[in-house]
Amino acid sequence: MSDTLKNRLSLNSIAQSPTAGRWRTEAMRSHASPRLIYFSKGQGRITVAGLTSGYGPNNLIYIPAHVMYGFEAGTTVFGYILSIPAAMSSEWPEEHVHLRMRDVIAQKEMTGHFDNLERELKSEKAGHSRAAHYYLGIMSVAFQRLVENRPIDAIDNRSKSSSARLVAAYTDLVERHFASGKGVADYAQSLGVTPTHLSRCCKQTCGRPALALLNDRIIYEARVLLRETRTPAQDISKKLGFTSPAYFTRSFQARAGLTPSEFRKSGPPLT
Repeated sequence: MSDTLKNRLSLNSIAQSPTAGRWRTEAMRSHASPRLIYFSKGQGRITVAGLTSGYGPNNLIYIPAHVMYGFEAGTTVFGYILSIPAAMSSEWPEEHVHLRMRDVIAQKEMTGHFDNLERELKSEKAGHSRAAHYYLGIMSVAFQRLVENRPIDAIDNRSKSSSARLVAAYTDLVERHFASGKGVADYAQSLGVTPTHLSRCCKQTCGRPALALLNDRIIYEARVLLRETRTPAQDISKKLGFTSPAYFTRSFQARAGLTPSEFRKSGPPLT
């Protein structure tokens, strides 16, 4: 990813569209810069670093750069995904944080921060970009205060279990090497465990085997490359570590229900 994209401040709404594939939210992915997700309505499940949790209205979820995640976004869900510039990431936590805001005043204040940020990002007035970055700085302070003042019983300690730590380490390796062609056995060996144990832990933390997480990450990347670039499918196959274009086509169709060429044609044309 270019430095321009890594340092871009953007705010996108979360609202399930009938024409948008569920893969755009549910499939495992990561970014080169942090994300802050704010669910204002609805409920569902979110998986971060291989650990699945439920979310509801007024939930704030911070995801550091290069951490795999995916979430359900049903028709009743609404919220925002904030892309935090990498250059400003030092103002945010180093680890994933899930806040369930119960205080009405805190909810209104955070909603106001998002509204201010959105207004400046959409504005054409002089200095709107600088104002948006200032609002982001204020939001980071508000988030820090929420983290420091949250009740002890609101902290999810499941991430400290041995299974969660192993799966987090696995997803970290997957994120760094998913295009290498390595299999679950290779990752398990690097982590000093058996493939069976690794997969058992993945099922405990997120209800999915290790292979499913790995394949999900690879196929998500393939979908993005097919939809957002003109890179030939055979080059995408090579880039993602498949042994042959034919194997890539079979694997992609098994996961997406369409061949790579069919999937590319099913989306909006590139401009």
